[in-house]
Amino acid sequence: MLYLVPTPIGNRGDMTPRGIEVLSKCDLILAEDTRVSRPFLKFLGIDKPVQSFHSNNEHKVTDQIIEKLKSGQTIGMVTDAGTPGISDPAFLLVRACRKEHIEVIALPGATAFVPALVASGLPCEKFFFQGFLPPKKGRHTQLLWLTELPCTLILYESPHRLIKGVEELNTYFGSERLCCASKEISKLFEAHYYGTLGEVLTTLKALPKILGEWVICIEGKPH
Repeated sequence: MLYLVPTPIGNRGDMTPRGIEVLSKCDLILAEDTRVSRPFLKFLGIDKPVQSFHSNNEHKVTDQIIEKLKSGQTIGMVTDAGTPGISDPAFLLVRACRKEHIEVIALPGATAFVPALVASGLPCEKFFFQGFLPPKKGRHTQLLWLTELPCTLILYESPHRLIKGVEELNTYFGSERLCCASKEISKLFEAHYYGTLGEVLTTLKALPKILGEWVICIEGKPH
């Protein structure tokens, strides 16, 4: 069986007892970055073999992992932070497991966009999760498509691209669309900046330093 186990995106207290229990009984733990996961597993008191599994090697090692699962091993997968498969590796392995009729269980838990969305003040009943926009190829086409959606939109952005990214959003969506830019969800310096895209851009430019990972929620196209 393959378990997908969310890990805290900020506060370590967000790790669930069930997540700890599942990882403790796994024969092997797949980690996006072993340098991040090994210290965290040690903190949890879990001493299990850890193998690297990330976007640069998943095509090479998926078949190997499938064979281990077929042999009867129970394997857990974690990412650096959050839920495996949400802007992090997991899809290829899960698809391979389904094709081989290997059971996959995804535990509920931490992911950045859900708390950002529900704290944004924007409608939550319908939304589109984009995650990170394409860096170059297809970016313009995707942004044009997103501007037409009538539901709340959710984007991820890195700190070094944040200002440029929000400037770009102002260009495509217009400065009057409501949005909320959230940083450091579940961490000590969590903050949410609400207003029109133009207002939020002004606020962000006034910050002494842009740090942390960001979630940007944007109002859908008005009817």
